[in-house]
Amino acid sequence: MKKQIKENYFDGERPLFKAHDVEIIDTTFGNGESPLKETHDLILDDVTFKWKYPLWYSKHVKVDNSIFETMSRSGIWYTEDIEINNSALQAPKLFRRASDIVLNNVHFADAEETMWTCDNIKMNNVQVNGNYFGKDSNNIYAENLDVIGNYVFDGARNVEIHNSNFVSKDAFWNCENVTIYDSKISGEYLAWNTKNITLVNCTIESEQGLCYIDGLKMINCKVLRTDLAFEYCENIDAEIITSILSIKNPINGSITVKSAGQVIFDDPEINPAKTQIHETSKITQRDA
Repeated sequence: MKKQIKENYFDGERPLFKAHDVEIIDTTFGNGESPLKETHDLILDDVTFKWKYPLWYSKHVKVDNSIFETMSRSGIWYTEDIEINNSALQAPKLFRRASDIVLNNVHFADAEETMWTCDNIKMNNVQVNGNYFGKDSNNIYAENLDVIGNYVFDGARNVEIHNSNFVSKDAFWNCENVTIYDSKISGEYLAWNTKNITLVNCTIESEQGLCYIDGLKMINCKVLRTDLAFEYCENIDAEIITSILSIKNPINGSITVKSAGQVIFDDPEINPAKTQIHETSKITQRDA
């Protein structure tokens, strides 16, 4: 049975250093670094963290209905097996080199440099505000994830996303093995330098988006107000149900689109015959 700490207040450095098998309820950790460093097997409910580095080198932690205030920055580093539910995460740099992370109904108010180099992440109903969320992280599954902030998931690997929204310049750069379902992405220069990305039933708005990709698959996607797409892309298999402003210098593959305002091949090293571009509106007109 876990020891219980209830309706308490702690300050100063490392007040519960190496605590374990503890349930902490209705408690505030005030000024003082590393209040729960090197801890394990914790249940936290209605806890407020006011200062830096609250959960470093911790294991097996469950957090409910809690608040990480602005100065609890760099809060969850080198931690394994943590679940956070129904909580407000106000501080930047909260996750770094952590693993086995579960987030449900969580709001990141300032997610600058957050979730960097982490592994095995599951998110549901998570809202994020901040740049470079999820940088260099691996094995990510998300549903109902809303991100406002540039460079989301830069360098991420093995990502699966459902029913989500991204307002993000340079989203999904330098990634590998990304699948996105039923989502909306708005921002410049989408997914450059990425290998193996699949978009299913997605709506995309991007300036010079979807370039420098090796292995691009699109199924039943809308591409709105997007120009100069697919430049230097290889192994394209794209089914787009809307018109696109312009296509530029794809290397090879197949693109089906309602219509292309402009198709540009101005690089003499690229053979246009290696990319099949099918405009469905023109096919329909001929049939008529």
